[in-house]
Amino acid sequence: MLDRVRRDVERNALRARNGIKLAAGVDRPGVGQTPKDVVWQRGRTQLWHYRNDDVRYGPPLLLVFSLISRSYILDLTPGNSFVEQLLDAGFDVYMLDWGEPDERDAENRLEDYVDDYIPAGIDRVLELSGADEVNLFGYCFGGDLALLYAAHHPDAPLRSLTVLATPVDFQHMGPLADIFSVGGMDVGSVLGPDGNVPPSVVVQGFRTLTPTAEVTRYVTLWERLWSDEYVASYQAMTGWSDDHVPFPGAAARETAEMLVRNNGMVNDRLTVGGDRVHLSDIQVPFLTVRANRDHIVPPDATAPLIDLIGSPDKHELCLDAGHMGLVVGRTAAKTTVPTIIDFIRRRSDALDADDAREEA
Repeated sequence: MLDRVRRDVERNALRARNGIKLAAGVDRPGVGQTPKDVVWQRGRTQLWHYRNDDVRYGPPLLLVFSLISRSYILDLTPGNSFVEQLLDAGFDVYMLDWGEPDERDAENRLEDYVDDYIPAGIDRVLELSGADEVNLFGYCFGGDLALLYAAHHPDAPLRSLTVLATPVDFQHMGPLADIFSVGGMDVGSVLGPDGNVPPSVVVQGFRTLTPTAEVTRYVTLWERLWSDEYVASYQAMTGWSDDHVPFPGAAARETAEMLVRNNGMVNDRLTVGGDRVHLSDIQVPFLTVRANRDHIVPPDATAPLIDLIGSPDKHELCLDAGHMGLVVGRTAAKTTVPTIIDFIRRRSDALDADDAREEA
């Protein structure tokens, strides 16, 4: 009994200390710290090359991130980083980061990313690495961009394609999609002065998916506030979940019309650059990873994808996890990342020492 009282007193003291630090915004954990170099840039978009002196597999792996969030969720903190684990596994890793769009990006359409930025990024990766193919990975809406790219460019230099938490049935994206489909809202009504959808609109849209999440989050925080490790993880993950970037206006309009109202991926009504494209034309080795407790991209929104892809070598991994739990935390470290690594490694080449030096 005395030990329990002593423990509770100590934890309350730690709660008070950590609560003050949280309120003051001090001791925030560093995010996105894995060393990297900017090797190409166009507008706000940058291609990052993560440093790795121990590349053991080729071709290179290119990560394509979402248009509305910041990419550091894939490189959250040291020891809890998807990118870090890919590097440790021996891959030569690049990432396309879209930066923070401004008024110069307001007219960017989906085809600008699918037919311009992604191909240019891949060309630069091939130039730097000396490879003739890449393994492509898309996260969340970045997965949709990767799917559209692969469908519109069936002869693209792809060794494999992996997407994670990627929606295809937008009719099941909840209230966020309903306001544009059932509710008939026009994207133009939520555009900011720069012609883009402001981050605050995106954040509020996601909050409507789980209206009680804020309360639950703070209750859980109070229970674990004594733990320095938990508080650091909380700061990093909740910081990311509230840290969005503007959604380019033209791309947002196209998304609302083609992907939401027309449910174009499920109904095979996709157009890119004036051409009809079909997910069934994707023939490269394919892996889709999704979560059954994802409140951002619900399971019903990701479930149809495996049947839409035409590749004879296609696989699905469905995990008991939430949206962020797919890439950070214990589920990611024990299941998600090892499965992705194994899938890509089996479709890659082991490099000898000379090849590895050239790849890096």
